[in-house]
Amino acid sequence: MSDKDNGSDATPGGGGKKTLTLKGAPGGGARPGGTRSSRTVVVETRNRRINPPAAGANRARPQQGGPAQGENRPQQGGGKKPGQRPQNRRPQQGGGRPPAQQGLTSSESAARERALREAAARADDEARQAQEAARRRAEEDARRKQEREEAERRRIEEEERLEAERVAREEAERKKEADKPKGKAEAPVEAKADPVANAPAADPNRKGGGNKHDGPRNKSLVNEEELERAKRAARPQPSKKPAADDRRKTRLTVTTALSGDSERDRGPSLAAMKRRREKQKGRGPQKAKEKIAREVTIPEAITVQELANRMAERAVDVIKLLMQQGQMATINDVLDADTAELIAAELGHTVKRVAESDVEEGLFGEDTEQNPEDLDPRAPVVTIMGHVDHGKTSLLDAIREANVVSGEAGGITQHIGAYQVNRDGREITFLDTPGHEAFTAMRARGAQATDIAVLVVAADDGVMPQTIESIKHAKAAEVPIIVAINKMDKPEADPNRVRNELLQHEVFVESMGGEILDVEVSAMKKQNLEGILDAIILQSEILELKANPKGRARGIVVEAKLDKGRGAVATVLVQNGELAVGDIIVAGAQWAKVRALINDKGEQIKTAGPSTPVEILGFTGVPDAGDLMGAVEHEAKAREITEYRQRKQREKSAAGGVTSLEQMMSQLKTEDMAKIPLVIKGDVQGSVEAINGALDKLATDEVSAQVLIGGVGGITESDVTLAAASKAIVIGFNVRANKQAREAAAREGVEIRYYNIIYDLVDDVKAAMSGLLSPEVRETFIGNAEILEVFNITKVGRVAGCRVTDGIVERGAGVRLIRDDVVIHEGKLSTLKRFKDEVKEVNAGQECGMAFEKYEDMRAGDVIECYRVEEIERTL
Repeated sequence: MSDKDNGSDATPGGGGKKTLTLKGAPGGGARPGGTRSSRTVVVETRNRRINPPAAGANRARPQQGGPAQGENRPQQGGGKKPGQRPQNRRPQQGGGRPPAQQGLTSSESAARERALREAAARADDEARQAQEAARRRAEEDARRKQEREEAERRRIEEEERLEAERVAREEAERKKEADKPKGKAEAPVEAKADPVANAPAADPNRKGGGNKHDGPRNKSLVNEEELERAKRAARPQPSKKPAADDRRKTRLTVTTALSGDSERDRGPSLAAMKRRREKQKGRGPQKAKEKIAREVTIPEAITVQELANRMAERAVDVIKLLMQQGQMATINDVLDADTAELIAAELGHTVKRVAESDVEEGLFGEDTEQNPEDLDPRAPVVTIMGHVDHGKTSLLDAIREANVVSGEAGGITQHIGAYQVNRDGREITFLDTPGHEAFTAMRARGAQATDIAVLVVAADDGVMPQTIESIKHAKAAEVPIIVAINKMDKPEADPNRVRNELLQHEVFVESMGGEILDVEVSAMKKQNLEGILDAIILQSEILELKANPKGRARGIVVEAKLDKGRGAVATVLVQNGELAVGDIIVAGAQWAKVRALINDKGEQIKTAGPSTPVEILGFTGVPDAGDLMGAVEHEAKAREITEYRQRKQREKSAAGGVTSLEQMMSQLKTEDMAKIPLVIKGDVQGSVEAINGALDKLATDEVSAQVLIGGVGGITESDVTLAAASKAIVIGFNVRANKQAREAAAREGVEIRYYNIIYDLVDDVKAAMSGLLSPEVRETFIGNAEILEVFNITKVGRVAGCRVTDGIVERGAGVRLIRDDVVIHEGKLSTLKRFKDEVKEVNAGQECGMAFEKYEDMRAGDVIECYRVEEIERTL
């Protein structure tokens, strides 16, 4: 660095203070701060002093032409060294703009100027906004003043109109008084008839406020001049005060009350006059209201308050009538229909008697109202019935070309199934019923819902008990029977044997001279399946089956179950009308808004016509199998019907108390009966029903199975809790327990048994019930002994010396002491000795010594009879 670079530039008044700056490249301006050069960096020191502004001086006035803060400093150019560059300064822009202060950089000066311009712009905006707000306030004040003036004008006009009407009315009254006969004394005119007297008092401060009409009044009518003066005196003068003070005029203060200068002295207001007229009307003679006779709907039971409300009468009047009849009642007491009818008739009303069961009217009574022109042919409903293992499901599988048998537990049908088969363009609906003896209710439901019953009989087995039962069900339902003789492919098949056995039950087939069709088929070989279908179609044509496909849906619940993923599901056979998704239906004590319809192939459909079996999703609960299904108009109707049915069920279950002596005696017998408590859960409603029926048949006078609860669905924790409280066994038929139920059962020690075949379930329950039977006690005669002599032995007592005359005598066996053919004592032997030795038994012809337990009254010549007691286990 050179010497001239190391020099310092001292400014006047600098005080020796130095600051560091960077010198730029050659030719660059001298600027505070440091810059980077391509060659060297030179550091300069410079002393600078900024004098503060004088006290009271105006700070930062860029608009004036006076000197800035840095003006008191001498120019830096006067004291620079010979080799130093001059400072670069901006030229002044405009004459009125002050130069940039030497203590600020160019960017700071520009920012300062920009802030000043923005402040000036903001001040202009605020002034403009203030002017706009003032203008709006002035407009609002003018508008409000105009509204007040308009309201005051309307008020004045209304008062003038009312005053004119009052004056005209008074003038008419005076004319009427003048027209009266002169013979009568004229009544003095009241002060209120004078329009001047009714005028408000004049302002005492007003000139000419004195009343010229204070003297005695002329009895003649007023002339036009006096009427005009009265109008002017009565007309209210508009207020000369500003509108803002109008509110104070109506206030009641001490000054206005004492001076009398108040608008309240003008007379009563319109509202007060209206209230006075209404009060005078009410004091007049009241007109008796006309009695209104109503039609009162009276149910089987109704409270006093409800009866009064329906008649629009007071409850006190109803209670008075009841007291006159000698019955004390309150508004909450319940009256029977007869008493309520008498009360309503006494009060002049007509009565319409209804019952709770009326809510079901019209639900299933549409058959009589159908138009024959609306009926169309429908598919026949065929029920397959017969004995177990006679091939009913196999025959139906062969017709449908399906394989349902392979999925059934134990190879037997334990559910009722519904299917549809198409034969030459014609639909046939089949119902497959179980053949086990426990499923009697299912067979009965199938016979009630069917048009044709197909009786399946095995050619190698003949007529069996369930075959006979199926015949009875079909005859009770009055449906035609078609006999299908199955298993004709077996060598031992004998169809003639089947026909002969059917004759014993009044089933006469065509080959035996009757009218019942019979077809020989083989389900395994699929032989003559067309013959059975042709027979069904022929029989249906004879019956001429028809239904209305457009009416309200009606049908029967074939089966119902509780699905874990879908909820309550019911298999319904539609018998009449059309069932669609979204319909509101009622089945038993449950109702549903149909969410989905699924046919027998598992496909979802939108509608289902007559003779169509479908699964319905959307039930609030599981309906009972065999319940009738019907569609209703809306959800409220469905709720009303189901609530009534549920209430009837509760009343029926609660009314199981003792009502007669016979029931009391039977109940005392059943209290001593041994019972096995059970909790039964099944997959479908029909299975639970069949299990309950089978267990009821096992009951005897000594033991029975008590079903605490029987429902549809899986085993839950609540079922286990109930079983633990009642010490019952939980039985699951084709269902399983969930995790919580299994843990609760392990914790409470409750036994859960699973079954999928009804045979095993009934057998196990039967064995458990047999274990509760008291064993049968049987006595077996062993022998007799005769007492020869009785000995008294010290420390032993009396001992009888005997000779065995018949059989043997055993120690520990039961004995009877017989004297003169009368049993004196019955007990057991305590001692049996032969000479001095204790022996187990003594044979006939030998002598022995015997002693009884706790009995010593023995005599010579008595006979001892010895017997053995045996307990034999009993079974059901």
